[in-house]
Amino acid sequence: MKKIQKSKKGFTLIEMVLVIAIIVILAAVLVMGIGTYIARARNAASSVKSHNSSVSAAVSAIDAA
Repeated sequence: MKKIQKSKKGFTLIEMVLVIAIIVILAAVLVMGIGTYIARARNAASSVKSHNSSVSAAVSAIDAA
């Protein structure tokens, strides 16, 4: 009896679809996470600007006195 050997070259279509699906899911999670961090950064920046303007007003009041 002869052994039949299959030579496997490359990937099957199912393997490629699974890899692409995993990459898409990871990219979606990354995009959602980045959106959250961008919103936090904008809030922090506005808070810092508000604080700086109040400090500037206080310094101006001290200098005027």
